[in-house]
Amino acid sequence: MSLLKLYIVDDHQMLIDGLKALLGDEKHLSLVGENTSPKIAVEQIKAYKPDIVLTDINMPEIDGIELTKQVKKYLPETKVIALSMFGERETISDMLKAGVSAYILKNTGKQELLTAIDKVANGGTFFSNDVRTELERDNQISERKEINLSAREIEVIELIAKEYNNAQIAEALFISERTVETHRKNIFRKTDTKGVLGLLKYCIEHRIIKAIK
Repeated sequence: MSLLKLYIVDDHQMLIDGLKALLGDEKHLSLVGENTSPKIAVEQIKAYKPDIVLTDINMPEIDGIELTKQVKKYLPETKVIALSMFGERETISDMLKAGVSAYILKNTGKQELLTAIDKVANGGTFFSNDVRTELERDNQISERKEINLSAREIEVIELIAKEYNNAQIAEALFISERTVETHRKNIFRKTDTKGVLGLLKYCIEHRIIKAIK
């Protein structure tokens, strides 16, 4: 196994020292840098070019989300593993969008941390059990939103996608314009979207795309 270069970012030196102690005996891992200042860490990471960055999320100056974005901008091949005390859905989602390859909780054991490092090094992803539970719950919420769209509402979406106005939709579906307006309001509320573009994006992401011709 080739040597993996690691860099650790956490605003608490004690946690950095704990990770170093945990990973110190692993011959395939080499710690090339560490810092409690995320701003300094970004510059060092750009210079040292580690294979994997282990980063905290809640930090002063810049948080783990912004740090991850900057690392991926300058070093797209460098993998980022997020370390957090909590597995909150919104934070997980933000870190995934930023480009992390793994998200593990700080109460994890050595073996889970090593598994995460090895999977990420081989191009995979890894999430702690609690984090996976949050992701699955998020998917279930999305699925419930899709199911909540009635057949009539999907018909309205089809016509909205064809750029029909309310009067044209009413004529096509043999309903009143007031009923069309009610359907539109319900559709935007259920999908939590603000306009037509947002609605169509939602439909694509939730696989209602087949209903849009």
